[in-house]
Amino acid sequence: MPSGKGKSVARGPGSRGLGGKAIKRHRKILRDNILGVTKPAIRRLARRGGVKRISAQIYDEARAAVKARLEEIIKDCVVYTEYRQRKTVTINDVLHALKRMGRPIYGFDDVTHGTRA
Repeated sequence: MPSGKGKSVARGPGSRGLGGKAIKRHRKILRDNILGVTKPAIRRLARRGGVKRISAQIYDEARAAVKARLEEIIKDCVVYTEYRQRKTVTINDVLHALKRMGRPIYGFDDVTHGTRA
């Protein structure tokens, strides 16, 4: 026992350690992160698709479409993760979710089914 009173000194995130003040964890406030898909990024994707001119309303529509698609994929990924009783979403969860949606991605090694020579 570190102190003479018979109690140990707790040093957890919310406890009062040696300094006497409570230590609080900093939690980042999540803003609308879809705005991270920038206007130039959407323009580059459109150019790759063969688009010449882009209307001003396209950017918000493209962000909404990307967000809806990601939510759909992540929802399936979480189902696979919870079924396996894990807390970490793996690449295999994403591959299985995309395959279930009918949009498989090739080029990643599926650890469960792949064989190495």
